[in-house]
Amino acid sequence: MITYNKKICLIGDFSVGKTSLVSRYVNNVFSEKYQTTVGVSILTRETMVCKDVRIKFILWDIAGADKLSTVSRSYLSGANGYILVADGTQKATIETALTLKASVDTQLNNPRTISLLNKHDLAESWAADAEFLQQTSQDTQWQMTSAKTGEGVEASFLLLAKRFLDDAE
Repeated sequence: MITYNKKICLIGDFSVGKTSLVSRYVNNVFSEKYQTTVGVSILTRETMVCKDVRIKFILWDIAGADKLSTVSRSYLSGANGYILVADGTQKATIETALTLKASVDTQLNNPRTISLLNKHDLAESWAADAEFLQQTSQDTQWQMTSAKTGEGVEASFLLLAKRFLDDAE
């Protein structure tokens, strides 16, 4: 059995669901209580990618921001990839996420990444329709997730793990 350790940072604006996504993925729980992340929270979980390969994600849940601060940049140091998170009910968080993506891509060397459009359980009240997503995110393929229901969470992390497996082969 081979295990690869991968540091992954979650980035995105305030209140898009980064902490809730990590909590759902690592502990399979969701809390209605909003908890602001101060600084960074670190959790881990191993994912089986294939019969004899595991990826151990070291997940750095970085406090929400609309731009990278000096502190956020230091948290990104040594990261193998990142998860970009936006809230489908708030268009501004998508625009912020894309700005953050450009900053992180310049700081990290060829990072593996996925982009999560969270709160899909509230899809009927989404501010982001397909046309808006296409216009603003030409090089970003959004995975629809809901930390509340668990929709798409496991599959999204597995997708990221498989991207690392492709590198190992």
